[in-house]
Amino acid sequence: MLRRGWLAIAVAVMATVGWGASAQPNPDFWVSNTSGKPINQIFVSPSTETSWGTDWLGEHVLASGQRFAIRPRRDGTCVFDIRAVFADGSSEERRRVNVCNVNEVAFTSAGSVARGGAQAIADFRLVNRSGRTIQQLFVSPASDQNWGADRLGQNVLPNGRTFTVTLPRDGTCVYDIRVVYDNNTAAEKRRINTCQINDVIFP
Repeated sequence: MLRRGWLAIAVAVMATVGWGASAQPNPDFWVSNTSGKPINQIFVSPSTETSWGTDWLGEHVLASGQRFAIRPRRDGTCVFDIRAVFADGSSEERRRVNVCNVNEVAFTSAGSVARGGAQAIADFRLVNRSGRTIQQLFVSPASDQNWGADRLGQNVLPNGRTFTVTLPRDGTCVYDIRVVYDNNTAAEKRRINTCQINDVIFP
């Protein structure tokens, strides 16, 4: 009986260790089309590769206002280049996007010059899907050593609501983001290129 008990414990420990060892970051994300015209092709490849690979849409077309789920292989890769080809033959790219830290990548076509050019727009929407109320929000350039002031001030952000974060147009795109929930726990997303996305979703 004693030997059987120790065996059960050993199996449980091995299962726990095995589970932790096999866990990989989740690179799944949505491509959303807010361009006003159809997207005919979507290409997603690791930023370390030199070719785009195959079209994720295949025979499908992504109409404006719709989104499409991208589920890359879970091999630990998080940083991808993403390219959308529109029905009129024009294209738009997002480079070095850490999709393990974002849930959605938007393509706007008309906004491609503004989001990523010399006067890149780093503004974004914080989307609260955590199930809790966000009491504090901190956003600072990834190069800074401090968080700065709480951007919510006297306000809070309930679950299911969004908050627009307006940032300086000084060429800075890569930010760290921290939220503090109503139970005093905190969550962070690091080195987010907000010039390449519209929404940052917690959790």
